[in-house]
Amino acid sequence: MTTPIIDCQVHAYERDHEARPWIGTLAGPDSVTGDDMVAAMDAVGVDGALLVSPWSLYRYDASYALEVGEAHPGRFGLIKPFDPGNVAVEEELADWVAVPTTVGARLMLWGETPPPADDPGINRILASASRHGLPVNVLAWGKLPLCHELIQRHPNTQFVIDHIGLPQPFYPPVPDDPFAGVPQVIEFAAYDNVVIKISGGCTLAHEPFPFPDIWAPLARVFDAFGIDRCLWGTDWTRATNLVTYAEGVDAFRLTDTLSDSEKARLMGGSLSEVYGWSPTAA
Repeated sequence: MTTPIIDCQVHAYERDHEARPWIGTLAGPDSVTGDDMVAAMDAVGVDGALLVSPWSLYRYDASYALEVGEAHPGRFGLIKPFDPGNVAVEEELADWVAVPTTVGARLMLWGETPPPADDPGINRILASASRHGLPVNVLAWGKLPLCHELIQRHPNTQFVIDHIGLPQPFYPPVPDDPFAGVPQVIEFAAYDNVVIKISGGCTLAHEPFPFPDIWAPLARVFDAFGIDRCLWGTDWTRATNLVTYAEGVDAFRLTDTLSDSEKARLMGGSLSEVYGWSPTAA
């Protein structure tokens, strides 16, 4: 493929330390630095990636992601989670947009009790992102009805549904029917302002690499959205306990289920258009 290969979701983080302590926990190694992530990408020919600041560790502090972006110019587009409870979130988002390496915001629809669709903070984030032309990545595990309402409220905001919209495991075993939610997910295809990340798909396989059992359910997603609205990604490092980085790449790059042109769109071409970003040589 001549189109750059771009992973739509990776994470990088330091070891827990006093200057930048972990707030929570993350499934994965004790650290995966920006240098480690670039080495993993280089080893398998991935040209660039969207680096999502890990909410599980740092919540709304994206300072390490910014450092990685500066250390590896042209390799990462940066995405930061935003806090709906921050009364100054619109100003924070405007500051984020002004950073050259940033490409998106993230909204975590997280917790046992979903917020209401008219939550002021959530709607400030979505409206402000629209004004700035910034795609909003939404983690909507178990919150798909709420996500529907938000999309309807904000037809001019570019929504990016994380992780196929499906709960994904951090450790084996894989759930018995990991793609059970696909019928609900493909309803999002009706909205022109929605694209979907095919991130972490390999972690939903029951069969070993090259994970042949993922293709039939993914075909339903591709058919509903069209390949131009689907973005491949590994979700490294959340996926470390289930697949290797090379497996997450090669399962898609080497499959004969997709044509070369479909792979080029899925593995970078469509992402470049959605985010207005492509990797560049340092």
